[in-house]
Amino acid sequence: MPFIAFAYLLFLAAPVVLLGVGSFGETWSNTLLPSGFTWRWYAEVASDPSFRRAFITSLQVVAFTCALNVLIGVPLAYAIHAGARGGVRLAARLVTLMPVAVPELVLAFGFILVFSSDTLPWLGSFWLLAAGHVVLTLPYTVTALVADMDQLRLDEYEQAAATLGASFAARMRDVTLPLLQPSLLSALLTVAALSIGEFQLSNLVAGFLSRTYPVVLLQAFYGATGFACAATVVLLVLAVAASLASGAAARIGGARGSGGAA
Repeated sequence: MPFIAFAYLLFLAAPVVLLGVGSFGETWSNTLLPSGFTWRWYAEVASDPSFRRAFITSLQVVAFTCALNVLIGVPLAYAIHAGARGGVRLAARLVTLMPVAVPELVLAFGFILVFSSDTLPWLGSFWLLAAGHVVLTLPYTVTALVADMDQLRLDEYEQAAATLGASFAARMRDVTLPLLQPSLLSALLTVAALSIGEFQLSNLVAGFLSRTYPVVLLQAFYGATGFACAATVVLLVLAVAASLASGAAARIGGARGSGGAA
């Protein structure tokens, strides 16, 4: 069993390590490791106008996606937690999780069919691309918030506040949102990591001026290998940083929940 686990971890880590090594290699052709050492690939990625534009577009999509995850995800999670019971709650959860179960290609083809028509000619626009990212990431926000609401026994806190005369708006402002802040932050960081690395839907839906970083990154592999490796490492660093921050926020929220329960 330890050997199998080690082999599995090696299988996962080897491509990432090779990408990191290749990003500093001068040349890399038909060999296991590159030859030479250089920093110029990172300088070329930073100075490439198409990559700069794609990087900015990705950040804009992430910001829009996170904002809508808050505006839609919090009320939706609250409605599932407070209003849905039994079969209705299960049905609401299943509908919410459908974008995770449905392949991204199916969703992308649906977008192409619907939004390439004369009635809705939005295919290739930034807003349709961002909306697609919201659809793909919203289940993660809703699932995290509903689980935290159940663990914290949010309804008990709200009932206590209601008996003291707090209105719904006051309970939401002073009780619900502060309690959910760590889990919401963790969910948004997860959403950011997923949005930064999303490729399948973006590749089919994005227009030329709204291409995200992963879409432009694919084209780099048809050119210099070192340049492509450096561009990939930049994407990996962003995704890993968001994932680590999400894990740290989740641990903080778990410790806070355990302390509150005690």
